[in-house]
Amino acid sequence: MKIAIIGYGKMGKVIEKLALDNNHEVCLKVTSANKNFSAEELKNCDVAIEFSTPQSAKDNILKCFEANIPVVVGTTGWYDDFEEVRQICEEKKQRLFYASNFSIGMNIFFQLAEFAAKIMEQYPEYDIEIEEVHHTEKKDAPSGTAITLAQKIMKHISRKTSWTPESPKPNEIYIDSARIKDVPGTHTIVFSSEIDDIHLTHQAHNRLGFASGALKAAEWVIHQPPGVYTMEEMMNFSHFFK
Repeated sequence: MKIAIIGYGKMGKVIEKLALDNNHEVCLKVTSANKNFSAEELKNCDVAIEFSTPQSAKDNILKCFEANIPVVVGTTGWYDDFEEVRQICEEKKQRLFYASNFSIGMNIFFQLAEFAAKIMEQYPEYDIEIEEVHHTEKKDAPSGTAITLAQKIMKHISRKTSWTPESPKPNEIYIDSARIKDVPGTHTIVFSSEIDDIHLTHQAHNRLGFASGALKAAEWVIHQPPGVYTMEEMMNFSHFFK
């Protein structure tokens, strides 16, 4: 498989090493030096893996559509443009795979969060908050993963209708963000009452989980028909929750 790596920071370098270790070829590396690359440069690639910046993600995705190759997007912070990108993807019959977190473990954690939320709907005495810690180079706060956790919890707890990084109202899930050097990513859901607290935590040890999941997504999406995909489809979670 010929892979374009769009965004050659720490994550891009881990993806490159993992791809080469798995006998894939890196056909293009987009760095800060060639960030204004053209769609033409992508046409010899089978798939692109995009880990750039919130500001450049949309344009990078559209270049992949123009080059007629599927794109796996790990950048977060661009979701205000998601609906427009989704429509273009469908109109052009392209393939988009996006996730706020490609870690297999975190995506299992997402499902556990939903399961816990279904139970907590019955127990209004428990309030809910999310704590997230990342390395100081993380561009967006709260993290896309923390926001995804909040959204998944809100699907099942009717008393919570939005999230906030500020002092929360009763209907809001508070997301507390911290940036500490060399922390790959830790997310904790806290269900708290006057009697006790319940903590559910996922702690990444390094970037390998994110890179491995993104590479699995690239290997998977090239065999799919046109459409918009997430980790839920790839991991076939519906099989476990029928």
